[in-house]
Amino acid sequence: MLHGRDAEQARIDELLAAARAGRSGALVLRGEAGIGKSALLDYAAAQGIPTVRSAGIESEAELPFAALHLLVRPGMALVPGLPPRQREALEAAFGLGDGTPADRMLIGLAVLTLLAEEAADGPLLCLIDDAHWLDRASAEALLFAARRLDAEGVVMVFATRPGPDDFPAPGLLELVVPGLRPEAAAALLDAGPVRLSPAERYRLLTESGGNPLALLELPSTIGTTGPTRAQPLALTQRLQLAFHGRVTRLPAATRTVLLVAAAAGSPELAPVLRAADTLGATLDDLQPAQDAELVRTDGSALTWRHPLLRAAVYQGSALTQRLAAHRALAAAFDTEDTADLHAWHRACAATGPDETTATLLERTAERARRRNGFHGAVAAYERAAALGVTERDRSRRLVLAAEMATEAGLTDRAVALAERAAASGADSSVELRLALVRAQADFAAGIPASAHRRLLAAAIAARPGDRGGPTPTGDPDGATSTGDPNEVAGTGDPDGAAGTGDPDGAAGTGDPGMAARILMRAVHAAWYLGPAEIAEVAAVLATLPLAEGDPVTPIARYLTTAVAGQRTVDLRTAAALARANGADSPADLVQLCGSGLVVGQDEQVGELAEELIGECREQGRIGVLAPLLFFRSEAQLFAGRPGAARVGAEEGLRIAEDLGQAHWVGQLSAFLAYLAAQRGDEDATRARAERATAEEFGGARAVGASWAHAALGLLALGQGRLEAARAELAHMAVEPACHHVSGLRALPDRIEVAARLGATADGAAALAELTAWAERADQDWITALAARGRALLADGPDAEPHFVAALAANRPFDEARTRLLYGEWLRREKRKVDARTQLEQALTVFDRLEAGPWGERARTELSALGVGTAAASTGPLSVLTPQESQIVRLAAQGLSNREIAARLFLSHRTVGHHLYKAYPKLGVFSRAELKELEFTE
Repeated sequence: MLHGRDAEQARIDELLAAARAGRSGALVLRGEAGIGKSALLDYAAAQGIPTVRSAGIESEAELPFAALHLLVRPGMALVPGLPPRQREALEAAFGLGDGTPADRMLIGLAVLTLLAEEAADGPLLCLIDDAHWLDRASAEALLFAARRLDAEGVVMVFATRPGPDDFPAPGLLELVVPGLRPEAAAALLDAGPVRLSPAERYRLLTESGGNPLALLELPSTIGTTGPTRAQPLALTQRLQLAFHGRVTRLPAATRTVLLVAAAAGSPELAPVLRAADTLGATLDDLQPAQDAELVRTDGSALTWRHPLLRAAVYQGSALTQRLAAHRALAAAFDTEDTADLHAWHRACAATGPDETTATLLERTAERARRRNGFHGAVAAYERAAALGVTERDRSRRLVLAAEMATEAGLTDRAVALAERAAASGADSSVELRLALVRAQADFAAGIPASAHRRLLAAAIAARPGDRGGPTPTGDPDGATSTGDPNEVAGTGDPDGAAGTGDPDGAAGTGDPGMAARILMRAVHAAWYLGPAEIAEVAAVLATLPLAEGDPVTPIARYLTTAVAGQRTVDLRTAAALARANGADSPADLVQLCGSGLVVGQDEQVGELAEELIGECREQGRIGVLAPLLFFRSEAQLFAGRPGAARVGAEEGLRIAEDLGQAHWVGQLSAFLAYLAAQRGDEDATRARAERATAEEFGGARAVGASWAHAALGLLALGQGRLEAARAELAHMAVEPACHHVSGLRALPDRIEVAARLGATADGAAALAELTAWAERADQDWITALAARGRALLADGPDAEPHFVAALAANRPFDEARTRLLYGEWLRREKRKVDARTQLEQALTVFDRLEAGPWGERARTELSALGVGTAAASTGPLSVLTPQESQIVRLAAQGLSNREIAARLFLSHRTVGHHLYKAYPKLGVFSRAELKELEFTE
């Protein structure tokens, strides 16, 4: 019976009831040690739903996928039935088969699919205790699955410590488990076997803070090992002392078995007994601890009464005993499958430099890296460095640890490791790699100027003829950064960005390909500074003797001309050459997409992004999807397909949120604000813009700030609030925003606002920028926009030739806006018939694009001409959510639920649920009828 937990039990009951009805859910229980989180998990497990359990284990926190394996082990028989990519990913994560480690989040998708299959015949409950001790790889996969639960009938409940830093779980419902209320605490205390005096009872109730474990364990210590009033101890320490007191009363052999189990961490009993046997203890010696209800065992696994008991056993033992336990465990873990545990226990038993153990740990780090377990690799490389015999080996391992920390997003730790490597006597052969670690840390910290200087220096150092250095080859697949010039590259988040170093320490001297890769990363840093810095990068890049067969050569040349010079180069040719030379697709090629938007190659960008998105879905490379969906959505919007743009951007945002890609959460939120502004949805525009510029993303300096200001400016312009529009668009007139994609696309808005306010100087300045961009980019549609700008700033009859020239834009929204402005001008010139023609054509397009404010403006103009207009009609998909729309489109193409699920990284049951909701909205009854719908963009 649980005392005082009615609210918490009710919340769990709600989740389980929903699961029985086919709905999924996830919950994070946060609370201090002993507060009753595990008891709540036990309560959930006792409600009759099939349950799988796992727990974070402190000693295995650096072993990739250790906790995940415990959770999915009951369903391993279903793994062969998973989609091939997911099956291969999960098997590779567990060291099964010969598959290449996949995108870390593809493993999370495999977990989601597996759990959905386990729940095929009824609900499933997944319980994860001590989540703060989960290895990072398991935590990422489980959180990805938890965030994508929908209609599988699966419930996931995590129990963890109070601080969000211990187990960050953004996007999941959280419930703080407080201390028991006084009446419940008193009932629990009084139900115990120890009778206390009134004074002792009052003291314990007061000092326990309602902590159930304290109320159960501390009564027996009052007046013996308990603290005095003058010297109180923290509650956790008091509980450990209480447990330690109980342990010391056990036989010596029993304490030995418990110490070995505490040192092992893992619940598996067999290796514990093998190790204990070498120290003179056996299974029989465990019985007194079971009789004292300190541990439980079923013959194969050992479970502690509480994690604090394990800590009390370990920390209360003498150092020599702990070292002996680890040595015995190292000997017990003597198989190939337990090589990592063998290495770690040897390391725990080491008391000084030990090159053999350091080498074993380095191999452990390499295995962790190959499985995308970057956090585990950092810890193993760092410990291996501490055990190294020579200064060179220690320095080399610290460099590797710093590079892996960058991959893991541990920026501060990466810098600290880099500083230690430099201080340990790092020679010139590793200076380049350390410079790259520091550069990426500077960028992540919002110091692009410092990152820019470091990257330029590193690129120069890597040039032929300069001081040679080791080649930082990036991630194990050779992938470079994943973003466009609008991306914060190399921040170490799991967005596919490349790392800074070859974990094998491969070296090269004078590598032009490496220098080019560094400079391509430097473009991202320079993009946040200004044209001078971009030109500086381009100047260095132009001096490199680029090898024709190097995969980055065509990409580097494209960046030199398209980004730095904002001049047109053929994007398709650059991508084809890069592919032919062996570029990693899509990781290397994604930056071409963002760069192509700078010179207005929207159609080519859309085509390339579509190809790369298809490759990502096929290969399961989820980490690079958010930027690609962003670039494709931009291209779709500019091409007059705002509906498709919104669907893609919403998917990109969900993925970025799932992966913790703060950069892309900000960018996509801001872009969705712009789409909402075009529709005239003020609430959505402001909400999205506020999120994009929230302090967590950098506030006024956030990467999404430019698109956010463009969105608010477009919203105000559409509503006729010209001064407000002018204030927002003023942000787009300064560096670095003015040369960003959003800044360039906002130039026509700046001209229109200036013209309508009579601010001719501002309008002329914006027109000059737009004209220069048109000349550099050599795109007809940009030339047409410049013509529209000249029309707006022209006097009287001189405007008309420019309006006519501007109608060559051939891009729906731009052309419709031109017709609207031309129609307004014609009406002022008393040419009513001509005005009506232009306005009606504009209105048709605005209604099709659901551009509400612009359609209303056209209707107002037509009304002034005495022309009545029908209310705007909408396409069938307008009644659907973006996710429903995406699923319906794919279903209409003939894809099955499982095929759609694999493409959208959902479970097939969630796909079926959304289709079930979409059918009545669309007025259809079957999949076949979907093909008859007209899907407007």
